[in-house]
Amino acid sequence: MANRVGDAATAIETGQPHAAPGGQDLAAQHLNTRVVWYYYVGNRTQQEIADELGITRLRVNKIIGQARLAGAVNIEIRMPLAECVALEQRLKARYGLRDVTIVPSLSDIDQQKRVIGEATGTMLDGLLRPGQTIGVGWGQTLLSVARKLTRTAPGGRVIAMMGRPDARLRADSFEAASELARVLGAECQHIPSLLYYPDQSSFAALQDYQPLAAVLEAARGADIGLVTCGDLSDQQQIFAVTSITRQEIESLRSLGAVGEILGMFLDADGAPVDHPLNRRIMALAPSELRMLPDTILAAGGLYKLTIVRSVIRGGYVKRLVTDEAVAKGLLAAGDTPPVARENQETRKQRKPSS
Repeated sequence: MANRVGDAATAIETGQPHAAPGGQDLAAQHLNTRVVWYYYVGNRTQQEIADELGITRLRVNKIIGQARLAGAVNIEIRMPLAECVALEQRLKARYGLRDVTIVPSLSDIDQQKRVIGEATGTMLDGLLRPGQTIGVGWGQTLLSVARKLTRTAPGGRVIAMMGRPDARLRADSFEAASELARVLGAECQHIPSLLYYPDQSSFAALQDYQPLAAVLEAARGADIGLVTCGDLSDQQQIFAVTSITRQEIESLRSLGAVGEILGMFLDADGAPVDHPLNRRIMALAPSELRMLPDTILAAGGLYKLTIVRSVIRGGYVKRLVTDEAVAKGLLAAGDTPPVARENQETRKQRKPSS
């Protein structure tokens, strides 16, 4: 099927990605760009686009018409986020992800987290249904998710999927989960526990404590898991607000750890490292996160590229929200989708020896 804007002549102009023309917020601008990209470059029908994005066909038609009138489409797509949409499609195909949202890369780390968090809220908003259980990790990025929610979740629950690192941490699982539950009008449950225990004996003594076991079991039944991840740099909150020592950080690095998800430290291929901290953590395990029906990873900043790649390689999440720099880094890695890689490894194991 011929490309609507010309197979050879199609070009994408990025302009100033973080400037939302006409007073549009980033979410609206991103939606408009997706619609136009899907229609003119992706060769999709207006109904297919409406179904994909969870909006009406009338709205799709209106966005396309406005883009034409504004001169945004004339052989070229002159919309600031067009490159982001193109990266989304490539990442979905490369890693077998259900959905990907790419936002512009920003130099200010706090602003980058806010933009990624708000884009995650837009993605989550389209998945919400009455009575759902939402499992939530912790982190500054997740605090911005609730700002973009337009739906409520009657009869739903929000459950923190990990214990609290420390009372000094503002952007922890308690606050992220509580704010999400408040906006959704849902019940909220927390894990009444520390994240890391000082020794194996104290951890073992509380593993069967009924209130803890009940919340963790409820988290395992979540419909959607919402998480971020952290690398091993000194700027990561998890090291500043837990009892993790400098010696433990160095020992994690020596074992090949590149970062954490839900407090569990992973190597570059997404496997948990064999470290005492991973054996005395009160949180949903990454392998349990993988089993949830739907999951979103919200993380960005080039310094997190290695751990974002690790989480995706491990197959722990089904959707991704990140920034352009990380997206390009992921595409440069030459990875195969987790499912395809698992199938390849299985075939190797079954191959008879000569």
